[in-house]
Amino acid sequence: MSFWLTIQQNIREPAIIIIENFSRIGSYSDLMKKYFLTGLAIFLPLAITIAIVIFIVNFLTKPFMGLVAKILSHTTIPNVDFLFLSHEQVIRYGSQVAILIALFFFTILCGFFGKWFIFRSLIHLSNLVLAKIPVVNKVYKTTQDIISTIFSSKKGAFKKVVMVPFPYKEAYSLGLVARESPKTCQDTLKEELITVFIPTTPNPTTGILMIFPIKDVVFLDMKVDEAAKYIISCGVVVPKKKEGS
Repeated sequence: MSFWLTIQQNIREPAIIIIENFSRIGSYSDLMKKYFLTGLAIFLPLAITIAIVIFIVNFLTKPFMGLVAKILSHTTIPNVDFLFLSHEQVIRYGSQVAILIALFFFTILCGFFGKWFIFRSLIHLSNLVLAKIPVVNKVYKTTQDIISTIFSSKKGAFKKVVMVPFPYKEAYSLGLVARESPKTCQDTLKEELITVFIPTTPNPTTGILMIFPIKDVVFLDMKVDEAAKYIISCGVVVPKKKEGS
């Protein structure tokens, strides 16, 4: 009898040790998971921001890179190293910085001279010329109307956040009021309609344009940037409740 008790005891003790080790491994795994998610929450927004900035910088500077790099190559810059950057990298990044500065001041000058009558006349003349070119006139006119509508302070485009019954009546989606619907649509249905842009998640630059009866639209006390954060985060970042509401 004592023999079997000795065997059971010898088996039980290693088993207890193995179980304790597995529980420690599980706790370490949970701890590592928490640290990983915390690090991801810190790193991911920074990485996305840097990626967007790099994309915009490359998009703006790429058409002028060849000319500016050629100009800088004739200076003393190629013969100088800067920290860990090679000669080619100094030329490339120096060209991008110079192009961005030039574009910044060029944009300011365009806005300044845009106030002048002569410059406005030249812009009007260029609009007339572009309007006569097939295909180009359609693209140019559409782009001009969109940009002027979005950036005009007198327009109410994408300034109001609403809830609309989409994709079916019992469900709601967040949307941005574009403008009132075309008059022909309202005259056809004999009711007041409104045009709403419903952005997709997590990329709000794409979406669906819908026309709703204004009686079915719920206007929200929410800022556009709060709605954008809610959509981009797939509903994780919830707008804070305002005081007194």
